[in-house]
Formats: sequence, structure tokens, C-alpha cells
Amino acid sequence: MGQTTIPSADTIRAARIEHANLRERDLADKLGITEAQLIAAHTGQGVTHIAPHPDNIMQIASQLGEVMALTRNISCVNEKVGSYANYQSGAHAAMVLNDKIDLRMFPAHWRHAFMVEKETDTGLRRSLQVFDAAGDAVHKIFLRDDNHISDWDAAKASAALPDQPTHLKLDERTPPEAAKPNPEKLEVLQSEWSKMTDTHQFMRLTSKLRMNRLGAYRIVGAPFVRPLATSAIDRMLNNVQAAGIQVMVFVGNRGCIQIHTGPIEQLKPMGPWQNVLDPGFNLHLRLDHVAEVYAVDKPTQRGKAVSVEAFDADGALILQVFGVRKEDYDSRPAWRDIVDNLPALELEAAK
Repeated sequence: MGQTTIPSADTIRAARIEHANLRERDLADKLGITEAQLIAAHTGQGVTHIAPHPDNIMQIASQLGEVMALTRNISCVNEKVGSYANYQSGAHAAMVLNDKIDLRMFPAHWRHAFMVEKETDTGLRRSLQVFDAAGDAVHKIFLRDDNHISDWDAAKASAALPDQPTHLKLDERTPPEAAKPNPEKLEVLQSEWSKMTDTHQFMRLTSKLRMNRLGAYRIVGAPFVRPLATSAIDRMLNNVQAAGIQVMVFVGNRGCIQIHTGPIEQLKPMGPWQNVLDPGFNLHLRLDHVAEVYAVDKPTQRGKAVSVEAFDADGALILQVFGVRKEDYDSRPAWRDIVDNLPALELEAAK
């Protein structure tokens, strides 16, 4: 979103009072602004600007006990309850890795951050909220433990930046990269794909061949990728639930990827949304945004990594789901059976 004329801070605050039941993102869209601009308009009224780097955010979060971590893109939301233990900093990528909270963070996209206090029907809700250069949400952390309110207050007092503006200078939104295949390099792609020993090698391979993820999926063919019906993503969630197996669910944006590892126990569809409503884990997926789905098979030293991956109409990755292998548990055979029986794209087209 460019720096066109935006409503005044007073107008934005009045609109939030008038539309108190709207989510921040929906209200921002209604006003033609970004969510970060909506939050910034309340600076001094429950909103405090803080340094956005993950080192700072994680240091605060680690003091707040059990919290709810939220990472989303336009089509999917991943919410996990846990603590921010075992943070590992990095110049280009940072991470939190423990049995509840599993994050990959990319500091270059952590550009604006706030400590937010908002009155709700259940009392004052406290959250750390991080946004990218265009003002879109990267990651949010919600306080859950009242025993840590004094830690929150102390962090807010010490972390507040000298400059506390009610307006933000934002960059234009960068649109999702459309599928970028390179058919001239198809044989090289297939050959190098078969030699992979780690899933992380995939992005280096596609970059070397001047492709991207979706472009490679569209052309590589069997036995590496199978196009699925768009309905396959919902069937997959239902089949995982029925089988009682554990999976890894990756949901992210340019600045953060959040991973759930565990079962899917309770599914509750509501309108266009399919929702996982489990203790400690919620997932909210817009099924009507799913435009392409693929079953993907990548070789690794530990065996084949099989995933189901969904993309929207603009080519943006919505979510990825993998089977789980732990020292005392391996869901991959059951997961492979589920994936192998998902409907192919041609079956959907034939209906």
C-alpha cells in the first residue's frame, strides 16, 4: 500500500469504536489502510512502539510465560500455545524451537512492532504485534498468564522507543511471485531433484535453475509431484483426523513460518473456513482461496519427505503438511497412504 492519503488517527480510532466487532485486518481493509496503520493510530492509547527485531521481541516474549503465538497469511492462520524458550538468533534467519512453539523468522521483514493493550469482552488483551515494511502482519504473541502482567508492564516501560508516531511510513506491497517454470531446464530439474538429500536443498535448486517453487511443481512431473484436486486439502485434514496420526503443518508469510507438530483432533467447518480447534493448536483455512494443490515427494537421507501443499490464485503458498518422524514415532507410512489416495486433479476436472 503506497503513501496515498489515509484517514486521520482520530478518524481511525472512531471507526474502531463504531466497528468494534470487526477484526483488525477486516477493519483496516474497510478503511483502505494496513493493519499496522490501524494499530499505530492508537499510539498512546494502548499502543507502544518497540524495536521490531526478533532479538528484542523474543527477549520480551520469553518473560511472559505461556502465550499464544499466531502467524498467518491471507488464507490461513496458525495459532499455538506455548512459551518462547530456546530462541536462536541469526542475521538472516532466526528460530524458536521447543515442543510447543516452532518458528522460523526472517529479520529483514520485521519492520514495525508494537505492544498492544485492547479492551475486549473478556478484559484487557495484551499482545506483541510485528508487521512488515508494507504494514502487513508478520507475527503476533498474546499474553495468557495474568501472573506475568508485571513482566509485561516492565518490558513496555523499558522497550518503548523515543519516537511514538500515530502515522507510519510504509512501502508498497510486493505482490506474490507468480509461478516461474523454466521448461528448458526440466531434465536438469528432474535429475537434481532425484539427488537431493535434504528438503532445504530444494529452494537452492530452483533458484539455480531460475524457477520458483510453484513453477517447478507445475512442470517436474512424476514421480516427484502429483497435481491434486483442490478438494484434496480438506479431505487430507479429515483423513489425518480419522487416522489419528501426527503431522507437521507449516503456515507462513515472508517474515515468519510457524509449525505445528502433532495430531488434528477437532475439525469444525464454518462457511468458507475449515477450522482445527484443538487444545493448544488452532488452524483457520480459507478453502475457497485454494487454487492449486500438489502432492510432493522429495528424497532425503532419512527417507522420502512427502507433503501436501496448497497455493492461492496468485501463486502464493498457503500451507504445507508433512508426515512426522520422531525417535519413537513414525507417522510417515500412514501419511503416505493418505496422500496416495487423495483425488487427482483430473478427477475434479471430470466432474
